[in-house]
Amino acid sequence: MKPTSSSPPIRPAQRAEHKIVTGILDGTFAPGSVLPSERQLAEILCVARPPLRETLQRLAAQGWLTIAHGKPTVVNDYWEKGGMGLLSTLARYVDTLPHGFVVHLLEVRSRLLPIIAELAVKRAPDAVLAFLDKVESLEDNAPAFAVFDWQLQLFMAGETGNPIYKLMFNDFSVMFATLAAAYFSRFQARAASRSYYRELAAAIPVGGKRVEAVVMAAMEESVTLWKRIGREEG
Repeated sequence: MKPTSSSPPIRPAQRAEHKIVTGILDGTFAPGSVLPSERQLAEILCVARPPLRETLQRLAAQGWLTIAHGKPTVVNDYWEKGGMGLLSTLARYVDTLPHGFVVHLLEVRSRLLPIIAELAVKRAPDAVLAFLDKVESLEDNAPAFAVFDWQLQLFMAGETGNPIYKLMFNDFSVMFATLAAAYFSRFQARAASRSYYRELAAAIPVGGKRVEAVVMAAMEESVTLWKRIGREEG
């Protein structure tokens, strides 16, 4: 009897996407260059043309590529042409992210999450406080912190009353899970986050700008800690 695998087989379209996106990220397919013809690319990637065509159209819609009838497919500068759909694809390629991407992402979060927290506390202070009560039973290990921290962000985004915030954060669930494992493996990061959760809980009765200031300070500290992790691992 053959052993079964718990991992589903990789679909041809997924394989094509992986090879094209990683090729763009590592410079194999540089911005401004043209991809081989569909027939040649199908042979190079070892996929049939229908799933390859599906992949190319999806990547073009996200801004990775420009496809024009009767012309070669051009690789875009994704920083210039990409949109939110591109970010959700990038989230699946943490190991090949462009230099500085994680820091840029955390810097955006450090501006966005304070606003989200303030809105959430304004609309549902008791709910946010009840969520933060879980901190006292939070185990001191990376998986527990990674799950709690992400759930807190999603919870506050959901409590703002603006569903767009939740949609934006949902795109980064895979990326956050990978990055958080490295971040929270450091005792200093876990200690800083536990202090942040407690300070946020203490700020809720005050509300308003106090909540925003606590979250802003914690997010900026996370950027500093991540840069330090990058230097140590570099």
